[in-house]
Amino acid sequence: MSRLPNKVALVTGGGSGIGEATVRLFVAEGASVVIADIQDERGRRVAEELGARAAYVHADVSREPDVQAAVADTVRRFGRLDCIFNNAGYGGVGGRIEETSIAGFDETMGVLVRGVLLGMKHAAPVMKRQGGGSIISTASVAGLRTGFGPHVYSAAKAAVIHLTRTVATELGEHGIRVNCICPGAIATPIFGKGLGMSVEQADEIVPLLKGVLQNIQPIKRSGLPEDIAQAALWLASDESSFVNGHALVVDGGLVGGRSWSESQFRRAALRQALGLDPA
Repeated sequence: MSRLPNKVALVTGGGSGIGEATVRLFVAEGASVVIADIQDERGRRVAEELGARAAYVHADVSREPDVQAAVADTVRRFGRLDCIFNNAGYGGVGGRIEETSIAGFDETMGVLVRGVLLGMKHAAPVMKRQGGGSIISTASVAGLRTGFGPHVYSAAKAAVIHLTRTVATELGEHGIRVNCICPGAIATPIFGKGLGMSVEQADEIVPLLKGVLQNIQPIKRSGLPEDIAQAALWLASDESSFVNGHALVVDGGLVGGRSWSESQFRRAALRQALGLDPA
């Protein structure tokens, strides 16, 4: 039985990575989905592959007219909006703090924070009229712990987590649930793009990333876009009808700390260094 029967969703950044995996899963589970992205060729291709219950709109989430138009287009095409997944993002400006450009800061925050706020802002009136809905945003473990992303990216994701909580307290009164997902190390092209690779090069290194990322968390495989899509599916569905203001961590145990085997190795090394155990 499908888990999103007759639901309508808007997924930003839906042309690739986590967004694409979510779009495909939502459609498979009975939803109609509008893909919003700036990757026109990719977005249109995904929509065409999925048929009549998928459509594509060009939208730069840092621009309010684009987000407002994407929400309006979703309602015009499919009659309602049950879920918006504010997923569009990128690595943003990096480098040492003294090297951080203000233009890069503004652009990064524009996509990662303003884009989320705009999605919430323009989905809220539609969902209030309907009497309910689910707003989901992509945050990150980088918003929970240091060392998992550049300065500005990490600060932006922390802002998304707290914005989720504050907006949840307002919109929950209208039957609208507001939650976010904190992915861990997910093998997507965002890693390559953050290293300055072209779109094509970033796509090509994803298989390599799976091998590189498989040993950095207790669950010994890399995270996949489908892992986050499954979390988004649950938050979009009626199965999570009493979940509001929650930051759902999907990271294979990454933020829990050192793995048990690493801790045991360090403990043994310490005992040996202190002369408690023979070499």
